[in-house]
Amino acid sequence: MDKIANEQLGRLSNEEFKIAPKLPIAIVLDQVRSLHNVGSVFRSADAFRVSEICLCGITATPPHREINKTALGATDSVAWKYFETTEAAIQQLKEKGFIIIAIEQTFSAISLQAFTWDKEKKYAFVFGHEMDGVSDAALALSDFSIVIDQHGTKHSLNIAVCAGIVLYTASQAILTS
Repeated sequence: MDKIANEQLGRLSNEEFKIAPKLPIAIVLDQVRSLHNVGSVFRSADAFRVSEICLCGITATPPHREINKTALGATDSVAWKYFETTEAAIQQLKEKGFIIIAIEQTFSAISLQAFTWDKEKKYAFVFGHEMDGVSDAALALSDFSIVIDQHGTKHSLNIAVCAGIVLYTASQAILTS
C-alpha cells in the first residue's frame, strides 16, 4: 500500500480556498484558552471548508506561534474575526441568519446523531472554555444545544476533538441531504 504524496491530493491553494463555496457553517470559540485548541479548530475548519470562525473573549487570535503549531497554515485560509464578547458574535451571526447551536451538555441537549440537518439553513456551532464549557450568556442566546454521546468515565471531550466530530457529522449530513 503506497501513501499519496501531498502534491497528489489536489488540494486548493489559499487563494482558491478563499473564493471556493463554503459550507453554511460558522464556528464560535467562547473563551477558549488553549492556543493549540484554537489552532486545531482552524485546521478542522479548513478541512471542512467552514465559512468563518468567531474568536471571542480570551480566545487568542492569529498570528501566534502556538496557534500556528497546530493550524499548519489554516489561519491564512479560513476567514476569522475577533469579538470582545461571545454575545456580540452570536448576535452578528443571528443577523446573518445562522441557527446558533451550543455544543454543550444541557438538560435539553439533542444527540448529535439524532439532530435533523437542513442543507438550506446555516449553522453556527458554539464551543466553550475547556473547563467551564459554553458560557451561560451564550447558552441563553442559542437555539439548540447538541451533545456528543459518550460511553466512558470522562464527562467531556477535548474541544478540538469535539469540533472535529461535530464538523464532520454536520458536513456529511448537509452534503448528503
